[in-house]
Amino acid sequence: MPVPLLHVDAFTAEPFRGNAAAVCLLPAAREVAWMRGLAAELNLPATAFVVGAHSEFALRWFTPSTELQLCGHGTLAAAHALWETRRLAPDATARFTTGAGALAAARRDGWISLDFPAEPATRTRAPAGLAEALGVKPGWVGRNRLDYVVEVDDEAALRALSPDFPALTAIDTRGVIVTARAASPEFDFVSRFFAPRVGLPEDAVTGSAHCCLGPLWAERLGRSELVGLQVSARGGVVRVTLAGERVRLAGQAVTVLRGELA
Repeated sequence: MPVPLLHVDAFTAEPFRGNAAAVCLLPAAREVAWMRGLAAELNLPATAFVVGAHSEFALRWFTPSTELQLCGHGTLAAAHALWETRRLAPDATARFTTGAGALAAARRDGWISLDFPAEPATRTRAPAGLAEALGVKPGWVGRNRLDYVVEVDDEAALRALSPDFPALTAIDTRGVIVTARAASPEFDFVSRFFAPRVGLPEDAVTGSAHCCLGPLWAERLGRSELVGLQVSARGGVVRVTLAGERVRLAGQAVTVLRGELA
């Protein structure tokens, strides 16, 4: 049976923007070594492996070098691929079993909404070497179970960052989220995400980081519905809605390439 493989750009409606992910729709689970090998061969920021039917699916994500605990853009791409290939009815909700727990995706008016656990950060001291690695004096610093989050003075300071990636790799964390209030009224906050430790020097658009950014900026701005812009070279927009201990992340997606595994 042919195994469909799609290249999807997530958190964008335009090809070659947002964050790229491969989605492999498997008829049955495969061994970890095989999934690692395919992810390395494809060399995209994430490869999502989906197994299942009838709106209930198992989902795992790999970078070219490691398995991820949680991947927002990979989940959005996986849901998009299921609708695109008609493995999921247009009005059905995709339900995923993952290493991070139960996740869900629904589609409305061209936007895919992901139901993720909130990952709020607790204020902490900056670890040794963080300021030097980022090349900026942190304002507020927090940490959750995945990442450090650093608030800087403004969007200009955020955009100007040119991190020392070997130095960042030495810090014991999945990644570092850097954020500031947006300069444009079109957005509430801006961010960048650096994760050289898992093979992603700078991620284009990071859904899982917005599980942390949502609670942070909701508290700062006093609102539960926010719009974030990740200001990487490719860029992408994430709509964030706080719902208790859950976060709804909404984004668009576009298929760039469709094929089959040999």
